[in-house]
Amino acid sequence: MKEITVRDLKKMMDDKEDFQLIDVREPHEKEICSIGAELIPMGEVMNNLDKISKTKKVIVHCRSGARSGAITQALETQMGYTNVYNLKGGILAYADEIDTSLTKY
Repeated sequence: MKEITVRDLKKMMDDKEDFQLIDVREPHEKEICSIGAELIPMGEVMNNLDKISKTKKVIVHCRSGARSGAITQALETQMGYTNVYNLKGGILAYADEIDTSLTKY
C-alpha cells in the first residue's frame, strides 16, 4: 500500500495539483473537523467506485489512517486501482503538523 505524508499533501494543495481527496470517516466526524475532502464513508466506498478517479492521484484519509489504509488496500487488491494513497496518520497528523486550529477528537 502506498502512503503519503501530511506534509506532501499540504504541498500538493499549495501547488494546486490535480488530485482527489477522499474522507472515509462518518458524516458526524466531518462536522468536527475537515480538510476539504469529498466524503464517502468507509461502508459506502465499494458502492461508489464511480466517484473515485482511476486516472489522477487519489488520497484517502480518515481520523488516524487505519480505515483509510484498509480502503486503500481494498481498492488496490480487489478493484485494481494503482493510483490510490493512504494519508499516513490521518487528519490527526494533519492537525498536529499542518493546521493546529483543527479540532482533534
